[in-house]
Amino acid sequence: MPYVNVPNDLSKIKTKIAFNLTKRQLICFGGAALVGVPVYLLSRSSIGSTGAMFLMLAVMLPAFMLAMYERDGLPFEKVVRNIIRAKFTWPGIRPYKTQNIYAPFAGKEEPIADKKQTPKARHRKGR
Repeated sequence: MPYVNVPNDLSKIKTKIAFNLTKRQLICFGGAALVGVPVYLLSRSSIGSTGAMFLMLAVMLPAFMLAMYERDGLPFEKVVRNIIRAKFTWPGIRPYKTQNIYAPFAGKEEPIADKKQTPKARHRKGR
């Protein structure tokens, strides 16, 4: 009897359109091809085939990253937006600090127990 894995959470399943790719991946790969192929064709005469291929890969790499990268169910641009918000736009962690209203009076008074003792009592206590 054939066995098929069925995921517990069906919301994580993405609809595949063509070539086992999602709509987002098809759009990103198509955009990368529209930009990368002309870069290759226009630059191969001046920097050679290998250099043009590496230039084309460098130009197409951001689109591949947008298409394929996903973290915790969020696409690449949302992950980057959250990182930028957390690091730069939102205020950092503020430590909890209180104002001690009794600080000006600290150290000006002697403890009450020392005031009540006589010099003889202090001497006996030290034995």
